[in-house]
Amino acid sequence: MKHENVQDYYGKVLQGSDDLQTNACCTPDAMPDFVKSALSNIHDEVLTRYYGCGLVMPHALEGARVLDLGCGAGRDVYALAQLVGASGRVVGVDMTPEQLDVARTHQPWHAEKFGYDNVEFHEGYIEKLDQLDLEPGSFDVIVSNCVINLATDKEAVLRGAYHLLKPGGEIYFSDVYADRRVPEAMAQDEVLYGECLSGALYWNDFLTFAKRAGFGDPRLVTQRPLTIENPELEKRVAPLKFNSATYRLFKLDGLETACEDYGQAVIYKGTIDHAPHAFELDDHHIIETGKVFPVCGNTWKMLADTRFAPYFDFIGDFSTHYGIFDGCGGESPFERESGGDGGAASCC
Repeated sequence: MKHENVQDYYGKVLQGSDDLQTNACCTPDAMPDFVKSALSNIHDEVLTRYYGCGLVMPHALEGARVLDLGCGAGRDVYALAQLVGASGRVVGVDMTPEQLDVARTHQPWHAEKFGYDNVEFHEGYIEKLDQLDLEPGSFDVIVSNCVINLATDKEAVLRGAYHLLKPGGEIYFSDVYADRRVPEAMAQDEVLYGECLSGALYWNDFLTFAKRAGFGDPRLVTQRPLTIENPELEKRVAPLKFNSATYRLFKLDGLETACEDYGQAVIYKGTIDHAPHAFELDDHHIIETGKVFPVCGNTWKMLADTRFAPYFDFIGDFSTHYGIFDGCGGESPFERESGGDGGAASCC
């Protein structure tokens, strides 16, 4: 699928989110109150031009430098601008001039609303981030909302994101995934592509691409099945199934290929804004405030070597290795031999 087809679909065919024919590019109504509050301060025209499939508002963003890949008309940029505050900055990149025109037109309005102007927009392709005037290693967080599936070279997007992140930074993004590789004929269907379906990555190919780009141990945060209300479109995608999923990928050296146990644990202090009772790292690490929470070495690094470190107390180090973390043996011959499942564990 060519860039021009996607630009036409999002710049000319779609005039608002109501024009979408599936729920692939729509965020469910349920969202945290702090996100609702941020969205209430965004111009109506920007809101109506939104085509995302998830929430890309990770915690602990105060003062952060954030990049939004495929920012469209700027809804997430302007929401994130409030979360990073006057000391932070949010940069949006998109290839569709019509969308960027909407974002830039309302930039003064948002600056007056917020009391500061901390956003900027660049026109360009997210597959070619090295061609934009963006400093390598300068971003704390990169987000993307249902856009990487539209990219012609998805692995190049991940490589570019890795290059732009600071050490310890993360890409936190929502996108659409298929349960198998999309057939070539379906991938050429302009409507299915524009609806975020036929450009979807097979989930296992995504994991391979992410690891090759340098992101060891991708973490799934949320996922939901997608429904296709249009019977004609449903026939055209059968028998494929699709999910919207949010992943977080950290730029960290030394992440291991499995959950290794070093006898470590963390205690969440409960001090992150909007998360007083628990911190959710991913879908199986929900860390309650004040509770000693055993973790594997990778999870330790994701908390100790990132912007999250000030919010945790850390117990242990890497001096003693105890093998695979309980319950994460996978293909271990020792686990098979024992016939056990390793028991319940906090980490995995």
